[in-house]
Amino acid sequence: MSKNGDNLNEEQQEQLLFMMLVQQHQQIAMMGLGKIQNPATQEMEIDLSSAKYAIDTLAMLKKFTKGNLSKEAGNYLEQTLTNLRLNYAEESKKAKAESSEDESPDKDE
Repeated sequence: MSKNGDNLNEEQQEQLLFMMLVQQHQQIAMMGLGKIQNPATQEMEIDLSSAKYAIDTLAMLKKFTKGNLSKEAGNYLEQTLTNLRLNYAEESKKAKAESSEDESPDKDE
């Protein structure tokens, strides 16, 4: 464990690790939503399937940890999921609108 974890008891360390796990999936989802840069490519890329996978993983984590998280960790997970789902819905709507524009044939043709 890092220096930050040296002064924490086992339960606090586990809570910190859990929150870091949630944060990792949040970052994967935000990259897929084109909200943050992909560190490997330095590009803003939209990959809704990877975003959905990360969100679904967090939703599963919520289901399997129900009743077993501290209030703080539970709230963090819930807020993260809500934020990601709202962003996913927004980006999905944009993608759908863009693809329907691309697919609509010109009336002149």
